[in-house]
Amino acid sequence: MSAKKARTKKSASGGADAPERVTMRIEGRDHEFPIVTGTEGEKGIDISSLRASTGYITLDDGLSNTGSCESTITFIDGERGVLRYRGIPIEELAEHSTFTETAYLVMYGELPNRRELEIFSTRLNASSLIHEDMRHFFTGLPGHAHPMAILTTVVASLSAFYPVSDDMGKDDEDRIVANLISQVRTLAACSYKMSIGEPFVYPSYKRKFVENFLYMMFASPVKNYQLDPDIVRAIDLFLLLHADHEQNCSTSTVRMAGSSLANVYAVVSAGISALWGRLHGGANQAVIEMLEGIQASGISAAGYVARLKADKERLMGFGHRVYKAYDPRAKILREYCHRILKKPGMDAPAFDIALELEEIALRDDYFLSRNLYPNVDFYSGLILKAVGFPVNMFTVLFAIGRMPGWLAQWREMRHSERSKIARPRQIYKGPALRHFVPKDER
Repeated sequence: MSAKKARTKKSASGGADAPERVTMRIEGRDHEFPIVTGTEGEKGIDISSLRASTGYITLDDGLSNTGSCESTITFIDGERGVLRYRGIPIEELAEHSTFTETAYLVMYGELPNRRELEIFSTRLNASSLIHEDMRHFFTGLPGHAHPMAILTTVVASLSAFYPVSDDMGKDDEDRIVANLISQVRTLAACSYKMSIGEPFVYPSYKRKFVENFLYMMFASPVKNYQLDPDIVRAIDLFLLLHADHEQNCSTSTVRMAGSSLANVYAVVSAGISALWGRLHGGANQAVIEMLEGIQASGISAAGYVARLKADKERLMGFGHRVYKAYDPRAKILREYCHRILKKPGMDAPAFDIALELEEIALRDDYFLSRNLYPNVDFYSGLILKAVGFPVNMFTVLFAIGRMPGWLAQWREMRHSERSKIARPRQIYKGPALRHFVPKDER
């Protein structure tokens, strides 16, 4: 076998609008594959016919260089630290928008006008209650169960209470979207209340999305919860910044599970399960554990970094699979960390350690040469901890924020003419042909 370096060229017609193609030489034969160009100029080679025409497949552990779909939802440029939802920079959304408005944008492609936003918000509020019989799920689960274990279970069970037909129309989709975006926060609050032995607090039509969630989390029949506008905005911003993030692990899981035309509640439950991993949604929890460990040990931030470099260990909250520059979401949350943690009554020595670590890392060539900049997890955990969320609820909040993105990706895949069941290939490295040996001869 021989293969030569790919080259690009115009098609045989030579027309100005003819698509570019790449020629690959495999075992002495030339094979052409089209080049796909995105809105922002990113390029990919469409190899969907590679195996059929050559007998070869590509091998890409972790799928770092594999495009699994074409999408119109989110654009990321990791080298420049750019994140946009439907073309709008995350910085502009963080400054001017809310999670509810951004969820609409992510789902439907455009910012809503006043009437559209009012209808969407009303639909979310009307969907916030869960079926009363679902209380049995919570009482049947052990009180010490992790909130993510509860969430994956009860989200999957929603299909039993809100059946979905295979030939659903737009109204059905809109109902499902409202149910899942709204009910996931109610389920999250219920799972927390169960874990601490307190009664569930019902949502109210008088409160907005984040206000309702915070009240369900922290109010009780014997304790009122005073809503602080700064805290409400910080949590709203946290959810907004996590609304979608292109084809990450959990989103790819949603698309893969959804490609089988599985029930949407099961599909989203699969995404939640993928999010639960420490390398994905659990990363901000790892940051808090690291900072509290530094604090408890009494070691200085500089001493910790020196030991970490010597042992070649990771500095949690630094570096990102996609971003090779400063995570734009981290810049936004850093500002809110200052705002929240400077409020009266807030005591977060871990934040001071975080600032010291950031200052050291941003001037240390060890981190700069490896593109290890603070990511969104470095600050998000500090905000959630300061507000009063227990560490085991961090990933649950991530799931609440990511729900619009999962549903948008599911919906986009469902309506794509190119959609088909996901079925990756592999390179088999196991034993060659061998034959069964009877028990007495083994």
